[in-house]
Amino acid sequence: MKYLRLLLFPFSLIYGLIVMVRNWCYDTGAFKSHEFDLPVIAVGNLTIGGAGKSPMTEYLIRLLKQDYKPATLSRGYGRETKGFKIASSTATASRVGDEPAQFKHTFPDITVAVCEKRVDGIEQLKADHDLIILDDAYQHRAVKPGLSILLFDYNSLDASHLVLPAGNYREPFSGRWRADVIIISKCPEDLDEAMQDSIAAGMALLPWQQLYFTTISYMRLHDMDGNPSMTVIDKDTTVFLLTGIANATPLLAHIKKQTINVIHHNYPDHHRFSLKNITKLADEFAACASQKKVIVTTEKDAQRLGEQELLPLIKRLPVLVMPIGVMFLEDQQQFDQFVIEYVRKFREHHPVH
Repeated sequence: MKYLRLLLFPFSLIYGLIVMVRNWCYDTGAFKSHEFDLPVIAVGNLTIGGAGKSPMTEYLIRLLKQDYKPATLSRGYGRETKGFKIASSTATASRVGDEPAQFKHTFPDITVAVCEKRVDGIEQLKADHDLIILDDAYQHRAVKPGLSILLFDYNSLDASHLVLPAGNYREPFSGRWRADVIIISKCPEDLDEAMQDSIAAGMALLPWQQLYFTTISYMRLHDMDGNPSMTVIDKDTTVFLLTGIANATPLLAHIKKQTINVIHHNYPDHHRFSLKNITKLADEFAACASQKKVIVTTEKDAQRLGEQELLPLIKRLPVLVMPIGVMFLEDQQQFDQFVIEYVRKFREHHPVH
């Protein structure tokens, strides 16, 4: 892998230069960044996947939906459709993408939309909503959000900052300076103040930027229909873990705290599960002699398991879903107030909404 990265390094230089020129064009106005007369919050990261954008988007929905009418807008990665679509209550990953389908199933009363061109999507949503939350839109410079939230995975902070294809960064590390808020996600719960200070120093924050530290909050298991499960995973349980996400390591580590008997069916991020994949899982599950056994997957993966060709087999399996949330190590109230104040002040200065 090291030698492959060396071979790809010249291409990273070219890619990085292109991205820097593109960002410069947006920064100077050579390329147009559209601003809107309603609050727009962008959630994103600099690397490819795995920083916890979806849980943060859901956190913002929970924070704001009681007092405002939000809509989420995503690109809809991996969907088979094109253009602007609003997710229905029966939305599938193939129609709107796995994350938007997850948002709709978790928040059925919230408008969840997808559109490759986020400017067009916001234009169609703005008349009927108080604010827009853009999921995975940090690099979508055609929209100038009023509030940008940038996430970094704690477990990847020491990794190289090389851009694609030799590294995992979508744009140079300097892109962090566009963010209003930087969140270090997936931290250990006992992260001490000295380490937080060290991370803050490495980020070299600008005076107006805020930094927060969060960890993963694992919630109660539920079935594919969203009903809470009474299943308890203990040392005698064999867990068949099915994932197609960018980084399953934290979830795997969480389950291994409860049982060492874990059989991991691990696939790439956004993997479209095939009948062959699920048949293999079903056969291994049936052959397992354990008296206590269960299949566990993530909320995002559950959306891709809901496709029509897989449902007959999935319904015969005891598949449980492990929801995750965001827990701030400290200063949660400060973060909440910062976001709420942004929305409130924006609306006060734009009374048309």
